[in-house]
Amino acid sequence: MKVGIIVGSIRDGRIGAAAGDFVHRIAAAREGGAEYELIDLDAFDVPLLTSGTHPMMANKQYDDAAVQAWSAAIDACDAYVFVTPEYNHSVPGAMKNAVDSLGGEWVGKPVAFVGYGSVGGVRAIEHWRQIISNFSMPNVRAEVNLSLFTDWTDGEFTPGERREAEVGAMLDALEQLAATVRG
Repeated sequence: MKVGIIVGSIRDGRIGAAAGDFVHRIAAAREGGAEYELIDLDAFDVPLLTSGTHPMMANKQYDDAAVQAWSAAIDACDAYVFVTPEYNHSVPGAMKNAVDSLGGEWVGKPVAFVGYGSVGGVRAIEHWRQIISNFSMPNVRAEVNLSLFTDWTDGEFTPGERREAEVGAMLDALEQLAATVRG
């Protein structure tokens, strides 16, 4: 089983990459059958969705090379961890656009969430749960909520002691769900 850990912020000076690296480090140290890959949305330069072909009708064949590369990276995974900031009480626009740019790559694949923001990204995660329902993506209740006030110090990522166990519990739940979905 391959799990993609998707860093969803593309902003200059972003702090989400440190959170994604933290999750990936914990995931990579796990014993078991799951393989974890860090997928940084910023590396793909996904353009705004302007194609006249609806992504669910594109049969994973896209007009833009950047979208095609994004498709290949996402399609290669069996499950995902979305590492998402909360922007204005919701999801980040670039990440939402990147999710919307694909279709069948997402369908039926499990997802877990790591949110960050002033209240731990909880509102973004709740919006993601609504969005992914369109793709029939099952999700786990266990989530990690990183606070800008307690998990970053002077701009440096300094996660609290309990965070590693929270990530582990979330990954346990995701692997169990993915194994159930795969049958």
